[in-house]
Amino acid sequence: MSFQQNLPQFDIAVIVLQAQSNRLIEMKPLVPKVLATLAAVVKGQATVVSL
Repeated sequence: MSFQQNLPQFDIAVIVLQAQSNRLIEMKPLVPKVLATLAAVVKGQATVVSL
């Protein structure tokens, strides 16, 4: 994602979830890390969250 888009031109921060699949059972364990990451994300950048 960060290589496909020119993120600095947008006034948003992007969090990319990296899991084995997009099934809920695979994504649920990422929630605590996403919540912890929210306070530190930077506009115009992609942050990857994985297990």
